[in-house]
Amino acid sequence: MAEQLPPQVQMQLARLQDLQEQLRAIVLRKQQIELELREVERALKETEDLSNDVPIYKSVGALLFKTEKEKVVKELGERKEELELRIKTLERQESRVKQQLEELRKSILSYTSQFSAGGGS
Repeated sequence: MAEQLPPQVQMQLARLQDLQEQLRAIVLRKQQIELELREVERALKETEDLSNDVPIYKSVGALLFKTEKEKVVKELGERKEELELRIKTLERQESRVKQQLEELRKSILSYTSQFSAGGGS
């Protein structure tokens, strides 16, 4: 393709690159949240297995504070729900961006096949 692409196709290619970058960012965020979710689930399981008389400490910044098992289990459960909701939101965004990417690819391929078949000469 030695010929210059029309501005519309150049814009579509730029949009394609933007969408690919957006998809990478969404996938990365989702992986980070999934990792945090696994950590919360592991902490929740460990905490629930403890008896009520075992002291539990919570990290707040550089300090540790003694707290109650009930409170920790409640906070971890709430955090787990929040993370699961964020993952679902990111999955919807990921699906939407993938669909947009596929539509844009089809549009670009359609144009380039017409262009290379002599439609752009």
